[in-house]
Amino acid sequence: MVTQRQRQAAALAVWQGGHDEERGWACSSYFLKSPPHCQELQHMGVLPVKGLSSVFSSRSARKSASRAEKDGGAMAAGEGYRNPTEVQMSQLVLPCHTNQRGELSVGQLLKWIDTAACLSAERHAGCPCVTASMDDIYFEHTISVGQVVNIKAKVNRAFNSSMEVGIQVASEDLCSEKQWSVCKALATFVAHRELSRVKLKPITPRTEEEKTEHSVAAERRRMRLVYADTIKDLLANCVIQDDLESRDCSHTVPAEKTRVESVELVLPPHANHQGNTFGGQIMAWMENVATIAASRLCRAHPTLKAIEMFHFRGPSQVGDRLVLKAIVNNTFKHSMEVGVCVEAYRQEAETHRRHINSAFMTFVVLDADDQPQTLPWIRPQPGDGERRYREASARKKIRLDRKYIVSCKQAEMPLSVPWDPSNQVYLSYNNVSSLKMLVAKDDWVLSSETNQIRLYTLEEDKFLAFHLEMLVHVDATQAFLLLSDLCRRPEWDKHCRSVELVQQVDEDDAIYHIISPALGGDTKPQDFVVLASRRKPCDNGDPYVIALRSVTLPTHRETPEYRRGETICSGFCFWREGDQLTKVSYYNQATPGFLNYVTTNVAGLSSEFYTTFKACEQFLLDNRNDLAPSLQTL
Repeated sequence: MVTQRQRQAAALAVWQGGHDEERGWACSSYFLKSPPHCQELQHMGVLPVKGLSSVFSSRSARKSASRAEKDGGAMAAGEGYRNPTEVQMSQLVLPCHTNQRGELSVGQLLKWIDTAACLSAERHAGCPCVTASMDDIYFEHTISVGQVVNIKAKVNRAFNSSMEVGIQVASEDLCSEKQWSVCKALATFVAHRELSRVKLKPITPRTEEEKTEHSVAAERRRMRLVYADTIKDLLANCVIQDDLESRDCSHTVPAEKTRVESVELVLPPHANHQGNTFGGQIMAWMENVATIAASRLCRAHPTLKAIEMFHFRGPSQVGDRLVLKAIVNNTFKHSMEVGVCVEAYRQEAETHRRHINSAFMTFVVLDADDQPQTLPWIRPQPGDGERRYREASARKKIRLDRKYIVSCKQAEMPLSVPWDPSNQVYLSYNNVSSLKMLVAKDDWVLSSETNQIRLYTLEEDKFLAFHLEMLVHVDATQAFLLLSDLCRRPEWDKHCRSVELVQQVDEDDAIYHIISPALGGDTKPQDFVVLASRRKPCDNGDPYVIALRSVTLPTHRETPEYRRGETICSGFCFWREGDQLTKVSYYNQATPGFLNYVTTNVAGLSSEFYTTFKACEQFLLDNRNDLAPSLQTL
């Protein structure tokens, strides 16, 4: 007869190192098995769900108390830590800053954002900096006259001569003391000295938030460097269904009627102390001509909702003439895309103009209840107009996929996300970033240690994460290459029956179909469709990364032959600890359905955890010389 107290003690032992002996490594890898029958669990002495929740609560309470003591000590020692690169700016919105609706002009907001971000970058670099790019911006709220704009900017990570600056924008009503989030932005700045080459000092993150941003910044930089090629490839490979031929042409506006061209002379107030035009000023001029083009289509006052990435292709200086061109590329039911291009020339006699910047802005027209109105269709001009029209349709699909995958919270995403050419780059980014964010967590608790293999756990609101760690006498690059080939996983993981390479997306991303044997009372084997994304270190101290997550493919749908399994975040990290010595860490984020069925293992670290991770170590040792010639390519 198992008493309630015995059950609670047994369940607590689970979090101190326990594990379902029956599931074995399948629970700690990306194979998240379905729960066995409740009767079987009760027979094994499992704590009921209600009791298990109470253990969670008490454990969380102890962790919170410990964290409070730790934070209190840190506050006492540091008296409130503040990032040394952080810059805060507060601006009162005056009538001169607003548009025709009495709301803060987005162009003015972009100038303030760019100024605050530049000050933060220069605070870290110690020298002048120029804007290289500004990532996509989604505006959540408008700001009215009399309200205050609060901007915070800090450097997330420094590379060789460039750095990523994170910006948060909020509005404040001084009368009601209410605050709203307006937008978040990520800008890249390049340090520039006249007589010497710049080598930026690295950023040392201290808080969990800083560690997360610092880690993910490398993956965002990777996306920016291939941004232009990515858009080109997606437009070429993604099939877009447009209704140009089927639209009702009785209520259309010719695209040429929305065309706008304006010229600006760059004067000293528009430039920084080096004479280069402020990036924020150029963005403000671009927003102005885009708004005029959108107004010509809808014959109303449009509201800017989103801006696709600004990428500055070259500098401009005081005395340059900037030609800004805008046109409505396409309209959808409640939104329109406006394309903007900036060219520069020095003298009126010049025939060649330098391409400075391009961007695509999405506008809506709001009624009295702030609801988007239906817009008239656009009729593109033959040739380039039709090309821009179809490209706008493609960008809309890409934009929605990107916003969903990159911007939404991980807990709001389904386990398996559809894979297609329009979202593959951003799904790969999210795959790697999710694992890096899990690694950066501060609250990992050491549950047990057996023969130099450590098991850590992390309890969060909706997830339970596992983390195993060991040192292996193998070069980090060799370990990375060996374990990133999932087709070799059955050589060391007995819970992996077979692996098929479904699609080699590119050099660093591949999709696999994995089959694991039936366990426990299950009669069917389990299968998985997994995206594996591997990344080499961006800088010294960064790990090699192999990130895994479930995706769905039309060619590999769920079948009666197998029971489909899913994982939201798992993978390996490899840190170089010395010559031929590597710290190998495995991470897995379990889902809510798994938590209720954790069974007891009072002995501590499960033998399945231990034997599988030891088998992985032996696999690395046995094959550490197989890939030596190929290491030169990394």
